Amino acid sequence: MPSWRRTSLTRRAGSNPDATSRLCIGLKYCQQVRSETKESRRMNPQSRNILVAAAGLLGLGLLSGCASIPAPLAGDYPDFQPDQATERSIGGQVRWGGQIVDTRPQADQTCIEVLARTLDREHRPVSGDRHHGRFLACREGFKDPEIFKRGRELTIIGRITDFSEGTIGEFIYRYPVLDAEVIYLWADHPDLVMLHDPWWRYHDPWWPHRPWLWHGRSRVSGQIIIRK
Repeated sequence: MPSWRRTSLTRRAGSNPDATSRLCIGLKYCQQVRSETKESRRMNPQSRNILVAAAGLLGLGLLSGCASIPAPLAGDYPDFQPDQATERSIGGQVRWGGQIVDTRPQADQTCIEVLARTLDREHRPVSGDRHHGRFLACREGFKDPEIFKRGRELTIIGRITDFSEGTIGEFIYRYPVLDAEVIYLWADHPDLVMLHDPWWRYHDPWWPHRPWLWHGRSRVSGQIIIRK
């Protein structure tokens, strides 16, 4: 503090020792506050990085929490899987999904062999080793195997019309057959989502800095819907 400023403040305090003591304490406090303020400003970029990370996590959480069911797949259907279907199930309407094993165009229809999976809240198949057998979903007309490729995920609403025997290797397998009313082909999702710190130009040189990387699946994608 300039000497003229200290002299001015001392004159105001006069000869009162208590006032002088309070003045000295006040000056030390101001210096301490200024020092702490400078330190906090230096730390601000670190705090910004933490806030950006927290905001990213919150945003991803909100996106997953706000997931909605596609309109063509909405509705209530019996809660059983293809490997639980019996002759008594014929005529019932179901909502099943999974991964395409094979697409077989025929003279007047196309049948899709599906490895059944559990469906999530959006009625999208859940990946993993768990499955519920296989089923056939048939639909009149031509469905291109280059679009309905092996491994693609789909969800189907249809009526169980019959059972059909086929072979998997040398094993004779009995497939439930659906007359598909809705075929919802999910788009592939990327394996990596990258979020960059918007404040990267202003980061603290003493703070390690790099883009934030989030590994996971993005559900922002298109789809092919085929309905009767």
